[in-house]
Amino acid sequence: MLEINQIYCMDNRVGLKMLDDNSINCCITSPPYWGLRDYGIEGQIGLERTPEEYVSKMVEIFREVKRVLRDDGTLWLNLGDSYAGSGKGAWGNKEVQKEIYVPDKDSPQCKLKKVPQGLKPKDLVGIPWMVAFALRADGWYLRQDIIWHKPNAMPESVTDRPTTAHEYIFLLSKSRKYYYDNEAIKETAKYANKTISLGEKSFSKRQAKGVGVEPSGNGRSDNYTVKEYRNKRSVWTVATQPFKEAHFATFPEKLIEPCILAGCPAGGIVLDPFMGAGTTAVVAWKHNRNYIGFELNPDYVAIAEKRLAGTVQQVSVI
Repeated sequence: MLEINQIYCMDNRVGLKMLDDNSINCCITSPPYWGLRDYGIEGQIGLERTPEEYVSKMVEIFREVKRVLRDDGTLWLNLGDSYAGSGKGAWGNKEVQKEIYVPDKDSPQCKLKKVPQGLKPKDLVGIPWMVAFALRADGWYLRQDIIWHKPNAMPESVTDRPTTAHEYIFLLSKSRKYYYDNEAIKETAKYANKTISLGEKSFSKRQAKGVGVEPSGNGRSDNYTVKEYRNKRSVWTVATQPFKEAHFATFPEKLIEPCILAGCPAGGIVLDPFMGAGTTAVVAWKHNRNYIGFELNPDYVAIAEKRLAGTVQQVSVI
């Protein structure tokens, strides 16, 4: 078993084999999306010649993830989609689409076939669901598709379809029964315009049914406002957060916070085999969870370690 609370600069297909069976509580990750970016590092995922090759690699990697997960472990997998031929018209002119990543003309990304076999120009490839179904066929339980709604979605120069404002997070489990703390991520349902006294006998019964209390704000210490909760819904509205030091796409902390709170008990271990700028590790540490991860690009590892150093200092002060 490798040491925890470390990010290892290595291929995750090598690193995962160094982890013990049933040693990780949950995995939260976002692999490079197929055909959308060249990260400039040998051995990178995402530049496979076909969607099928990409999916095959995902199955291979997450088969190892399933091995290292505890029997009650979960996988929270974020994936975005792409279109056949999407963005490739701008590859000869980087000024055409300033809002999105456009590779240099000699990038290995530009060597990919613009329209994979079996698809037509403008077809939505369907990568997230291709991966989800392939993982299900490989033994994972596909439990939920979560919609990450982006209220500040990136503009797109399209006039024949809506602008894409969402990605998927798939919740998969290793076993039929698994660790999931729904209480930790309940949503506020509504505020009841009612104050109660802590001495009322009915309070304890209502509290057990998902009702909390907060000070009413009127200066009276014995009066509280009833606050009602509900089970978290499958559409999560979280704005994207640019991070100038890191690569193009980074997890917003608020997006993965509920994954960590629901999927990993305090003191447990969170795995991210595509660690990137280290957001999974940062959020895990903030919530008293351990982490371990892999990242091919040494520049990103340095960024992640810098962020973690700041987080450790911040948490120790609190």
